[in-house]
Parts: sequence; C-alpha cells; structure tokens
Amino acid sequence: MNAANPHLKFASQAVAKPYFVFALILFVGQILFGLVMGLQYVVGDFLFPVIPFNVARMVHTNLLIVWLLFGFMGAAYYLIPEEADRELHSPKLALALFWIFAVAGVLTILGYLLLPYAGLAALTGNDVLPTMGREFLEQPTITKAGIVVVALGFLYNIGMTLLKGRKTAISMVMMTGLIGLAVLFLFSFYNPENLARDKYYWWWVVHLWVEGVWELIMGSMLAFVLIKITGVDREVVEKWLYVIIGMALITGIIGTGHHYFWIGAPGVWLWLGSIFSALEPLPFFAMVLFAWNMMNRRRRQHPNRAASYWAIGTTVTAFLGAGVWGFLHTLAPVNYYTHGTQITAAHGHLAFYGAYVMIVLTMISYAMPRLRGVGEAPPACAQRMELWGFWLMTISMLAITLLLTAAGVVQVWLQRMPADPAAMSFMNTMEQLALFFWLRLGAGVVFLAGLVCYLLSFRQRGSVVSQQAMAGA
Repeated sequence: MNAANPHLKFASQAVAKPYFVFALILFVGQILFGLVMGLQYVVGDFLFPVIPFNVARMVHTNLLIVWLLFGFMGAAYYLIPEEADRELHSPKLALALFWIFAVAGVLTILGYLLLPYAGLAALTGNDVLPTMGREFLEQPTITKAGIVVVALGFLYNIGMTLLKGRKTAISMVMMTGLIGLAVLFLFSFYNPENLARDKYYWWWVVHLWVEGVWELIMGSMLAFVLIKITGVDREVVEKWLYVIIGMALITGIIGTGHHYFWIGAPGVWLWLGSIFSALEPLPFFAMVLFAWNMMNRRRRQHPNRAASYWAIGTTVTAFLGAGVWGFLHTLAPVNYYTHGTQITAAHGHLAFYGAYVMIVLTMISYAMPRLRGVGEAPPACAQRMELWGFWLMTISMLAITLLLTAAGVVQVWLQRMPADPAAMSFMNTMEQLALFFWLRLGAGVVFLAGLVCYLLSFRQRGSVVSQQAMAGA
C-alpha cells in the first residue's frame, strides 16, 4: 500500500485514472454521434450539411476505437504494476503519452467535423504518404504516426515494468496482445493501389485486432478481475486463460478468411474462412464456462457486486455477439446473401459491446473505487445506480441487435433475393425498413440513459469520498 492512496498497492497505478475518465468522455461522444446517425437513417437531412451522415459515421466509429484504446491502456497501467509486483517504470511518461494521445485524438475529431475530408487530407500531408480514405482507418497520416509514437512509448513503459518485475501468465498474455495491437496497426500505412490487395491487408488491422490480439487483452483483463473478486487460485485461472487464448488465436487468425470471400482472393479462402470462423464461437463459449466456473469456486464474496455483474455479463454478451451472431452469417453460402446488410451491423454492435465495451467497463468498475480512494467497493446506492446502467445498456443493445437482425433479414429478402432484381433498389429497400430504424433509435436513447446511470454512479462515489475527507478533517 502507499501513503497517498492506501487503497492502491502501488502509487503509480493512479496514472490509470485519467485514461479511464477520458475513455468514458469519448464513450459519451460515440453514443451521441450514434444517435445522430440513427436519426439520419429516418430523417435524412437531419443536421445536414453541418454534420453529414458520412462524417457522423466516421466520428462514431473512430471514437469507439480510440476510447477502447484509452481503456486498454488504463487497464494495463493499473494491472501490470500489481502483476509485476513493482511500481510502473515511468509514471511521468504515462501521463505525457496520455496528453499527446488525448490532444491528437481531439484535434483529429475536430478535423473531421470542421473540414472537408479532402481538405483535411491535403492539410495533413496525405499526398506524401497516402493512408486516408479507408473505413475505420480514416485518421490522417500524421495522426497515425502519432499513434505509433504513443504505442511505442506505452510498450516501452509496460515492458520495462515487466522486465524488472514478476512475470505472470496474465501480464504476459496482456503484453503479447498489446504488442500485436501495435504491430498490426502498422499495416494501416500500407495502401496499395490494387483494391483487392488493399482490402486483403486492411483486414490485417481490422479483423486481427478485434478477432485476434484484442481477445488476448480481453482475456487477461477478465482473468485479473476474476482472481480479485473470487479469490480463486491463480493456477486455476491461468490454465483456463491459456486454453482460451490458444483457441482465440488459432480460429481468429485463419478465420480472417471469412472476409476474403468476395474481394478477389483465392477460392481456398471459401473453405478456410468458413471452417475456422465457424469455430470462432468456441473461445467465447470457453470464456462463459471460465467465468461461471470461477464464480462457483469463489472463496470470498467481494463487496463490489457491480464489477461481478460486468465480468459475467461480458462473457455471456460476447458469446452472443461475437459467437452466435458471428456464426449466423459467417459461412460462405450464407454470407453470399448477407454481407454488407444490417445483419452485419447487428453482429458488429453486439460483438463490440459484449467483448470490448463491457470488459473495459468491468475494469473501470473494479479499479475506480480504489483509484478514487473509496476502497474495495463503492457504497450500495452507487452500486444500485451502476446496475441500472448495466441492465439498461445491455438490454437496449440486445434490442438494437434483434431489430437490426430483423431489418437485415427483410433487406436480404427484398434486395438480395427479389423475384425481379430490378424491382427493389437499395434506397427503396431502406424505406421499407424505416420502422426497424425508428425502434432502433428508441433503443439507442435507452442505451444513453443507461450510460448516464453508469456515470452518475461515480458522482455518488465522489460524494462518499468528500464525506470521508470532511470526517477525517
């Protein structure tokens, strides 16, 4: 324990707090722009031309990626010192990288909103090294370079901490995932003129992040929290962790082939992509068994019930979103009709929420009481508010997924399998789906209400800190 905050094992763990706080701020921004997009689906000229749909979508997806990266970095700065059993190598470097990344991220989002995309490209030197214009990788080249600098500094800080401290399965799995995240991002700089080749390597960033190395980061965070809240022997947790990451890497890497079906890649990917991506639900199902098994073996009843809900919830929801909904349209004969439809959007929303949003919120839920000086858990009133947030966000995301799935089925029927191929254009099909999009917008408003509850629970924790400070004075 340390004198500045007796609830933290090491004082340097406090650098995780600004990362978590900024991640939640960006999360709010992501949801607000998601609601703007949802309204633009049914009211096409909403906020036009100030915020066109393509800009709102770009901001929505980029905020998702950036706030999750802030969450991962904050989790590493909290987790690694405890696992290594030593102070972070350089807290000052961690804070400096936070400000660099935060300022670069804010300026990039402002650039999307205030400048035409072509003007932003010209302003940031994209003509020197063209990397812009690709989905999810719309960041200016200069921003991508800044991300690489931040990633290298971050890996140096974490790596030196591990080299000088204890090595555990959890810390090594997380380090492997973080290194993979940084290395695979380098393919965002490779922008060949051939479109098929461009898409081939584009997936090395997008797919191998979310269905590869990010799963290692997720698994290590889940294992860390489960050890803390259940008291189960580390050896048991580590055995489960090795099995899960082994399955995740084997199925995820070769399963990249399910993105190669229709881009001009060799036909062998129809078989490899179908078979191995059909196996991708297995590691997520193993995570469900892992979490429930640890809860059944628990040796203590941790006072932070909300963190327990998030930990169990992330395994179940990730299995449904990444596993079940991913399998629904991953086989080549099915994907021939469903790719690029609202079914894809349904899978993407539930998979990202279950696998990565919820695990970051799990880590924040567990660590923030200690970071704020409250103790192992926030007061009961704060936990009740947080559980309201958990259920509202989770149920509304399930509703969004079901509505998008229904819309996707109708879209396939009208647009991909019509009796007269010329009868139903894309825009005419979208008009037929308006009811689903209105209901999806309503579910999105409920999700925002759940996020507000989650944030308000921290205010209640803050009031307890203030009361304790006044009592001590």
